Amino acid sequence: MKTYYFDHAATTPMHPDVAQAMLEVMQGPGGNPSSMHAYGRAAKQLVTRSRDRIAAAIGCKPSELVFTSGGTESDNAALIGAAYAMRKQGKNHIITSAIEHHAVLHTCEWLKSEGFRLSVLPVDERGTLSPETVKAAITPATGLISVMHGNNEVGTLQPIAAIGELAKAAGALFHVDAVQSLGTFEYRLDEMPVDFMSFSAHKINGPQGVGAMYLRTGAPFVPQQHGGSQERKRRAGTENVAGIVGFAKAVEICVNERDVKQPFLDKLRTIWIESLIGELGQDGIAVNGHPETRLPNIANISFLGTDTETMLMNLDMAGIAASSGSACTSGSLERSHVLKAMELSEERLNSAVRFSFGLGNTEEEIKDAAQIVATIVRRVRTI
Repeated sequence: MKTYYFDHAATTPMHPDVAQAMLEVMQGPGGNPSSMHAYGRAAKQLVTRSRDRIAAAIGCKPSELVFTSGGTESDNAALIGAAYAMRKQGKNHIITSAIEHHAVLHTCEWLKSEGFRLSVLPVDERGTLSPETVKAAITPATGLISVMHGNNEVGTLQPIAAIGELAKAAGALFHVDAVQSLGTFEYRLDEMPVDFMSFSAHKINGPQGVGAMYLRTGAPFVPQQHGGSQERKRRAGTENVAGIVGFAKAVEICVNERDVKQPFLDKLRTIWIESLIGELGQDGIAVNGHPETRLPNIANISFLGTDTETMLMNLDMAGIAASSGSACTSGSLERSHVLKAMELSEERLNSAVRFSFGLGNTEEEIKDAAQIVATIVRRVRTI
């Protein structure tokens, strides 16, 4: 049976060149970057070169880049480290949005249990957070604002530049979760009103288990991990040398291929939606998220008259890998917090499926899979 991988927003296949770069490190002599001997110095040099390459790609100083185990750790480290640092200055109010990744939302809720004040702001029906809404929520006690750039479920982009300026004017720190948008946009962090930004390698055809946190020079920060002097004493622990080298290679490929890759992904998304409309009719589906201000590779679609869980099961049996914003907890389906925050109708909320495209996908398979999906939808509606 032919299979179709349309879940790149969850994780991406590793690029062959990334795998090769990592293999060379893993088959090498080894060495701890903190060791003083030649093996350690060689490992340290690999980490340093990788840091320099990634920093150049996102427009920051190498010293402002902290390697982590992935996006979740980057989010946690930034939020907790910034919140505790700002509380020392008498600011204990945190602002975020209702559509953030759980790595941000759950961390903010935990900080609330630790005595911080928390404001979770609403978005509109397209998933956009208005700067005016942020401005109205800011108080003299606001010390931290956290807003993602590209949403991982519907693809909507947030006006981070405008929100960052508001944070700067209020004397608050600004954190951006850019896990889903790295590789899509050219960041020049030295020119942006951002204090912290989180990244993950496995969203850009790099390895799982490695990420990074941008920490602006001078931004207040309390490290949460202790035990060593790695990462300038901001994140203790032996560095994942092979993973970091793979991360840098993936970033390099993103930079070199961005101008070609992004229009192609947008084309795949357009073909996907148009093919489904051609099969099921304009009124047979609803596309969720902002129609224009969005990531190029995510299509969140409600198949009206169906159920998300039933659709995902049938898609899987047909060899199509897709997902939703749902999480199965103790056998009960929890609907997407993002779509709930957008206040979509129950029909759209309960029938939404996320398709996300990337390396390896072709126009031909997009058209073929659309026919398969349409057949499944018609069968499910009949049942």
